[in-house]
Amino acid sequence: MKKQGIINSHISQVLSTFGHTDTITIADCGLPIYDEAKRIDLSLKLGVPSFLDVLDSIRDDVVVEEITIANEIKDNNHDIHHAIIVRFASVKINYVSHEEFKKLTIKSKAVVRTGEATPYANIILHAGVLF
Repeated sequence: MKKQGIINSHISQVLSTFGHTDTITIADCGLPIYDEAKRIDLSLKLGVPSFLDVLDSIRDDVVVEEITIANEIKDNNHDIHHAIIVRFASVKINYVSHEEFKKLTIKSKAVVRTGEATPYANIILHAGVLF
């Protein structure tokens, strides 16, 4: 058994194949997921697991070069937006419309669905490198 890091085998497999500029999406329970996308559904019930718990776990396992979030989060989910800004203060933040965000998820290696039930609690992490 792994001693630390992500123990979910599906997420661990995706992260082990991550290369520079690859992306992974972490989504609230309402984000539509394209049939073509690899779906990793962690949701148990509304709020469980939370978006931030999943984000923190994945962020701790990968180098993040930049992030993409929906512009609508600024006006509709101040708490999650602030938490994202704090966690990613030193990386480039891309803001796109929610419609554009949904289109970008198809390029992700996986979409991880959380139990989060607050609006626009979605993020695309873009992999960086250690060197």
